[in-house]
Amino acid sequence: MVVTEVAQRNGYLMAFRAAALLNAAAVLFQAVTAGQMLSGAGAGMHGAGAGAVHVLGLVLLVAAVLLWRPGRRAGWPALVSLAVLLLGFVQSMLGGSGAVLTHVPLGAGLFGLSVWLLVWSWRP
Repeated sequence: MVVTEVAQRNGYLMAFRAAALLNAAAVLFQAVTAGQMLSGAGAGMHGAGAGAVHVLGLVLLVAAVLLWRPGRRAGWPALVSLAVLLLGFVQSMLGGSGAVLTHVPLGAGLFGLSVWLLVWSWRP
């Protein structure tokens, strides 16, 4: 109980929740703009959204590390957040090179990890 109180009192949990929500929303936005690209629109938005995914992936990682170390919460969200950040870069590289057969499934996996972190952050 004391561990949870430390994380909540210092705002680390709320910061992680906000970062997880924004990250999941950015990845979802990427899926929407990818769908729009199939009809010939949304290429610029999809490219700009990739930058948001990278920035929010870093924010998510920082928030997860703060939640873990000074916040005294579980450490595994920091590892998953690192995976989200790195997979986001791989995802961007694959999309830029036109490797759609790996880009699309990796995007689905990235969204799954993002939602997993978001759901975990709101569990009691």
